[in-house]
Amino acid sequence: MRSPVPDYLHQILDECGGDNSGETADYIPELAAADPEVLGICISTVDGVRYEAGDAETEVSIQSISKPFAYALAIAQHGLEHVLDRVGVEPSGEAFNELSLERDSGRPLNPMINAGALTTHALIGDTGASADERFELVRQGMSAFAGRELQVDEKVYDSELRTAYRNEAIANMLRSYDVIGQEPHDVVAGYTRQCSLLVTARDLAAMAATFANGGVQPITGERVIERDVVRQVLSVMMTCGMYDAAGDWMSTIGFPAKSGVSGGILGVLPGQVGIATVSPRLDAHGNSVRGVRLCSRMSRDMGMHIMEAPEPARAVVRRDRTLRGPSGQLVRVVSLQGAIQFSGAERVLRALEGSLGDVDRLVLDLRRVASLNNVAERMLAEAVRRAQHDGIDVTVLDPEKRLPDPDEGQPVPEYSDDLSDFADHERV
Repeated sequence: MRSPVPDYLHQILDECGGDNSGETADYIPELAAADPEVLGICISTVDGVRYEAGDAETEVSIQSISKPFAYALAIAQHGLEHVLDRVGVEPSGEAFNELSLERDSGRPLNPMINAGALTTHALIGDTGASADERFELVRQGMSAFAGRELQVDEKVYDSELRTAYRNEAIANMLRSYDVIGQEPHDVVAGYTRQCSLLVTARDLAAMAATFANGGVQPITGERVIERDVVRQVLSVMMTCGMYDAAGDWMSTIGFPAKSGVSGGILGVLPGQVGIATVSPRLDAHGNSVRGVRLCSRMSRDMGMHIMEAPEPARAVVRRDRTLRGPSGQLVRVVSLQGAIQFSGAERVLRALEGSLGDVDRLVLDLRRVASLNNVAERMLAEAVRRAQHDGIDVTVLDPEKRLPDPDEGQPVPEYSDDLSDFADHERV
């Protein structure tokens, strides 16, 4: 059977591609000359399967879509607190190139506007790193997100740097407040080169899927950044990624996203897919007109709004039965399933609470559990600990041994791969 996903992508390109409003970025000569008819889309699953339609392999410069990745690299190198001392996380409600800093701290408001992005770029690398060394770290890091080596479009770089008057002004302002310590022109040149890296919609979808996959590049399998960095970056993208249209984006489309003035939009649905569109005509906010339409359509058709949460897991407990052994021993077997988070783990604890009084052994069967997040792991481990404290023997069926080790001095539950030890027990 042929997957219907590519057919769907071709269909929405046809239905959303007729809007010819908007203009290319006229303040950068090379971008102003871009082909306005380019239109491509790609989505990537977290296991590396990519579906595409249209001009998904046409290269464009990454522009501001580079900002969340540079932010991630800076946090990975220095830690969140160090970066937060220099760049805030509050939405600005202003255009991306506004000359504005926080009144009290002097920090840029967030890393998704140019003042914050220049500061973030300056943070990457050691204190004494040259501008070239700093950029190479950025290029290597973004290449790791994409799963291939990215290169600079030198024509875009030269064109953009010649017209970077506003960014030069922002960088000088940052230097005057000691937010950055490098020469302002060097920072602007490095940031402009960062924005000039060439990517396709296929690349952007893979980069987005790396975020969606908790920091692991789905094609290469490389861990690029840690999960806590992903959470920070996506949180800021969600509130600040679409500039002064961020509120409207989140209320109507509803997934973390970042746009660039070359016409790209990158979106992330955590745990599911990375999304990318490319179309150079921009609206008044600097976002791709047709890209916004495509993302809106996908969000509506496929339930991608992050606030459109699934129904609570009511079937976490797959089976719950009590068996009696030949010697009269009572064994409670609780079999779980699915992806278990706090609410699912709470249901398990509720099922066990006050109901183990006559039981000699508890068997917790996790073989059909697809995933446990950290809080679920701790909650189930605590259930095991308390059952043992009450004098109940515990066996855990979990070949992966996902429950955390007990505290020092606490008994370790038995681990097993199957229920064959209880084959001669009868259902009570």
